[in-house]
Amino acid sequence: MTAPSILWLRPAHRRWGTAAQVAAGAGGPGGAAAAGPVIPVFILDDDTPKHRRMGAASRWWLHHSLASLDASLREMGSRLILRRGKCEEQLALIVQESGASTVHCLRHYEPWWRNAEKAVAKRLDLQCHDGNYLLPPGSLTTGSGTPYKIYTPFWRALKEHMPPPSPSNRPREIAAPDKWPASDTLADWHLLPTKPDWATGFAAEWEPGEAGARKRIAAFADEAADYDRGRNLPSQEGSSRLSPHLHFGEVSPATIWHRTADAGGSVDVFLGEIGWRDYAQNIILQFPDYGARSARAAFDDALPWRSAAAADADLAAWQQGRTGYPIVDAGMRQLWVTGWMHNRVRMIAASFLIKHLLIDWRQGEQWFWDTLVDADYASNAVNWQWVAGSGVDSNMFPRIMAPLTQSEKFDAAAYIRQWVPELAVLSEPAIHDPESFGQRPRSYPAKIIGHREARERALAAYDVMKARGN
Repeated sequence: MTAPSILWLRPAHRRWGTAAQVAAGAGGPGGAAAAGPVIPVFILDDDTPKHRRMGAASRWWLHHSLASLDASLREMGSRLILRRGKCEEQLALIVQESGASTVHCLRHYEPWWRNAEKAVAKRLDLQCHDGNYLLPPGSLTTGSGTPYKIYTPFWRALKEHMPPPSPSNRPREIAAPDKWPASDTLADWHLLPTKPDWATGFAAEWEPGEAGARKRIAAFADEAADYDRGRNLPSQEGSSRLSPHLHFGEVSPATIWHRTADAGGSVDVFLGEIGWRDYAQNIILQFPDYGARSARAAFDDALPWRSAAAADADLAAWQQGRTGYPIVDAGMRQLWVTGWMHNRVRMIAASFLIKHLLIDWRQGEQWFWDTLVDADYASNAVNWQWVAGSGVDSNMFPRIMAPLTQSEKFDAAAYIRQWVPELAVLSEPAIHDPESFGQRPRSYPAKIIGHREARERALAAYDVMKARGN
């Protein structure tokens, strides 16, 4: 029998018809039957990423996503092999056990995955393939041949290559090897929280896996035309909520594009969000440490970020949704309960931490990394640096969002009532700023800092940074 190939799967693990799967023999375009024996493998490698090991919320999603993937593979006569340890070591062992000839994978761009690919390639025949983005990161360059750093011209150039190729169907079957290598049991990885089980709200909110992704697309396709308005209204379901499905490879950006591009209305705004995902990958390809270092060095070297006990207490209040700003608190509580936060509120909450509390953006990025089910290194880092003003393409630091004004402008009353129940009895406009209206319940905290005071402190810190920079 032909020597099997290994299909090395990582977080973006489900792409039926991708180059990696086709090359490995796991079926071709149009659902064609598999060409040769394939061993699908997922390795839980917490050593290579080090401090960037997958966060707790992402691990919850991973458990259910892998269970769904294994069930799907078994329908095609295959199965998922699970191993834990360093990727290069585990893949080498599987090659020895199975007699496999080649390892195929989708290329990843996070710095630790690039290191892992190099380590595997030193020991084995590794074939990396593209297929996780609208265009391979790094392939789109300016007229002078340099990578794009600014989103708008990047998106303009990317659109010239759209639409992406039509996605392929999953294969009818995948040929199994004569003998399967040993596999861990998913439950033994203990990816799910138990004592306490803080993820009960996740299960009510999400359906990880390919079937859940299809339902999300179907639900959003009818709303895509109204995306530009809906994405800004926290009290309405205007976001696609496809980000975790995209991150874990349960749906491809090409599939989303072809399902939504003809919706009309403001769908181009939504497509631009898919393009932003590509843009973020291009940024970390140029700046691998983007999640740890400001692109504008002055933000690391000269901006007087707050630290010590008072800042730690403020950080904890922000994390717990106890800042006294209802829309910020609603967002942070939604994040803790569901592993996700509304698009508009993410920006408000991030701006509040950075500019109202003058806390280093990396503290917020790390919290999101651990608590978001859609935590993505590139998108998370690029978004936080955009809000902070420290990125290669970002908002200006002196542009400070006013959370109380934003709350009323974007009609967040129902959203606040849902996630901050101690304010549920308040009517508008008091619910947006109960303290100013003299209606703050005892159970709800006073504002951690006044808006004007916070704004003046942030601008003074910015002036210090500019002075030091000179």
